[in-house]
Amino acid sequence: MSVRFWDPDGEKYGIPTYPLRMAPQGLATRRQLRARGLRPGGQDVAAQLLWRYRRGIAHACLYRIDLAKPVRPMTPGRWRSHAAMMRRRRICPACRRDVGYVIRTSIGTCEPCDTTR
Repeated sequence: MSVRFWDPDGEKYGIPTYPLRMAPQGLATRRQLRARGLRPGGQDVAAQLLWRYRRGIAHACLYRIDLAKPVRPMTPGRWRSHAAMMRRRRICPACRRDVGYVIRTSIGTCEPCDTTR
């Protein structure tokens, strides 16, 4: 157990803090809530996870499962909006073609138009 990040009372970090994989039952990250079909639903962060990784310290917020709300269903209008957003990310600004995949933001153009290679 990493004693460095063990602060269940929140005295050191301001909110209850646990090392990775040491959170108590009843708390979950956003991703874990989503896997259960839930969302935080406006609740405050109940605790946090902290762990070391090669570039420093990472964290994840934890939410109470009993206060989580169901994920809102996608309506036809939201599906249209999502499709329009994704379509825009597939159009290359250089050649103006829909390349069929989301263009990487680090390059900014499709692979045939990429001059950095």
